[in-house]
Amino acid sequence: MFDIALPEFILAAVVALLVLGPERLPNALRTLGLWIGRLRRSYYNVKTEIEREIGMDEVRRQLHNEQVMADVKRVEREVQAMGGEVAESAESLLDHGESGPPAPAATGGSADGSGRNANENAPGAPPTTAPAGGTAPSA
Repeated sequence: MFDIALPEFILAAVVALLVLGPERLPNALRTLGLWIGRLRRSYYNVKTEIEREIGMDEVRRQLHNEQVMADVKRVEREVQAMGGEVAESAESLLDHGESGPPAPAATGGSADGSGRNANENAPGAPPTTAPAGGTAPSA
């Protein structure tokens, strides 16, 4: 952790012995040990709390993802149901459209498909041919 080699450790022990003396050195080492223990416990407590918070964030994220996936599946089912309704409506419209009245003919002529005008050769109608003089009969 601190990367202290053996010669450096011996030097620190000799300096501590000279500064504190042989009577206070054991109490100082004991106090130092207690402080190091407290620091370790505090470090591990903070570490476990952070890991727990991270774990809770992961759980929250997973729950949110599951909720989003459930919403997506619900919307997908609704869209499929609407698609089925649209298909049924389209089929019913097509079924009614086929049995409905026929569409008018796009070509000229009568509605009966004979190609004649409505006044042309109708029963009881006078002929529409012009006299040989080129003028139409006056009425």
